[in-house]
Amino acid sequence: MTNFTARIQNAENQHQVTLTTGNHEHSIVIPPKSTGFGSSMNGGEAILLALATCYCNDIYREAKKLGIAVRNVTVDVNADQDGQDGHVMENIVYNVTVDADAPQEQIENLIKHTDTVAEIQNTLRQGAAVKLGTITAKSS
Repeated sequence: MTNFTARIQNAENQHQVTLTTGNHEHSIVIPPKSTGFGSSMNGGEAILLALATCYCNDIYREAKKLGIAVRNVTVDVNADQDGQDGHVMENIVYNVTVDADAPQEQIENLIKHTDTVAEIQNTLRQGAAVKLGTITAKSS
């Protein structure tokens, strides 16, 4: 079992993102909002980025298993949301372009196969439980 963690620490004009998978920890730069509080990237963008990142990485993983040398991957993810707080995103669609050293049919099969094993796509499709855990309220 591999544990994944995403941590955000935010204060006025400060936004730090730390990601951990197993024992591997790294940071990514996402600036704070121009107002100083919160993240300049919203949750909807983060979900779409997770889908694109997962699929991109998995193309390379699955291609390696098949002995296909991939030169370039482009993943565009789009979704709609009605603008109402608390409403879900709909019509999530991702489009993929893969440039590889293989016949076109083999690349198309790789693209379709990867869609069936991409973990984030499958997590959203199956609907994972999300629970509020420990809460800590501090008063100054």
